[in-house]
Amino acid sequence: QVQLVESGGGLVQTGGSLRLSCAASGGTFSSYSMGWFRQAPGKEREFVATISRTTSSTYYIGSVKGRFTISRDNAKNTVYLQMNSLKPEDTAIYYCAASYTYTTTRSDYAYWGQGTQVTVSS
Repeated sequence: QVQLVESGGGLVQTGGSLRLSCAASGGTFSSYSMGWFRQAPGKEREFVATISRTTSSTYYIGSVKGRFTISRDNAKNTVYLQMNSLKPEDTAIYYCAASYTYTTTRSDYAYWGQGTQVTVSS
């Protein structure tokens, strides 16, 4: 079983950047595809980005494509989400998650972190 801990959230102005990190422990990190999700107040948790086990494949929700980049370092058991050109609508709690398959479906992710708050001011 893998444990996930996110970090790097905070308050940033519109147009700014943040880099989220998610450190994994207790499992074989390279066995999992990793994803980032987010949940804004009063909304459902939504998929943001995913990366395959070997980093050969990535996929993004349309609203972040070209602005966000997901990456991973299997030697450091860490997945990242670089967020550029941030907008107020990106404000949410961001969660990383681990899945045995390469997927955008929330229910396919078996393990979740506790989340990190990202707030973008206008």
